Amino acid sequence: MKRLFLIEFHKLRHNRSAKILSLLYFALFFAITLFASIRFKFGSIDFQLAEQGIFNFPYIWHFNTYILAFLKIFLAVVIVSMMSSEYTNRTLKQNLIDGLSKKEFILSKFLNVALFAFASTVLVFIVSLILGFIFSDFDELSIVFSDLEYLVAYFVKLLGFFSLCMFLGVLVKRSAFALGFLFLIWVFEGITTLAIKFQAESLDFLLRFLPLGSMSNLIIEPFTKMENIKMGAQAINPEFIKSYDVSFLSVFIVLVWTFIFVYGSLLILRKRDL
Repeated sequence: MKRLFLIEFHKLRHNRSAKILSLLYFALFFAITLFASIRFKFGSIDFQLAEQGIFNFPYIWHFNTYILAFLKIFLAVVIVSMMSSEYTNRTLKQNLIDGLSKKEFILSKFLNVALFAFASTVLVFIVSLILGFIFSDFDELSIVFSDLEYLVAYFVKLLGFFSLCMFLGVLVKRSAFALGFLFLIWVFEGITTLAIKFQAESLDFLLRFLPLGSMSNLIIEPFTKMENIKMGAQAINPEFIKSYDVSFLSVFIVLVWTFIFVYGSLLILRKRDL
């Protein structure tokens, strides 16, 4: 396991585009969180997003994991481009000649995927903890460390999404085409969702089994959870009820998709003539 990790680390360290995109990802990561803490003053307008309660514990775990998950596309590009470089630079073939099995190769790539997901999750935890202690109205430890299941959901979401990117990278070989396939999957699921919602509501339960849809369902949007917005929604619709909990079924579905993508990558590699 350590050998596989060192192999991937060596490749990442010498991949210039991967390093640039990774740094850009983490820079944007901090920029978005810091943006919410900036106070804007325009004449009589004095506004700070942090004062709206978005950094209150435990709400911050829900809000930050939902918002920062949108940045995953940057690391997705890194993963896809690294898979593509394995073919263009012939490092995949060289690794196999040097004694690395195809199973070990896919495992090394999955370790890379898991590392990106874990590092991002740890970063969300640290940044959220700092912002929470600065801006939150609540600092009791029982409140601070409640709702941490959103971090688990965030990790699983990134793990599943990056595994999909790895699978597409193995399948298509070219990063641009792989990202194009990812976009087509997103469009297909969007059209399918609209078709079911407007034409066949009885089949609505099937949407939670779509790959990107299941990942999206892990962390429900947090905006209507805010007290002011929730009260407004209930004023318009007194029957407004929404569950924001992390569903065990959603976690299980994404983990199954993760297994399918990883095992599918291995099957493709085994059948492909390199």
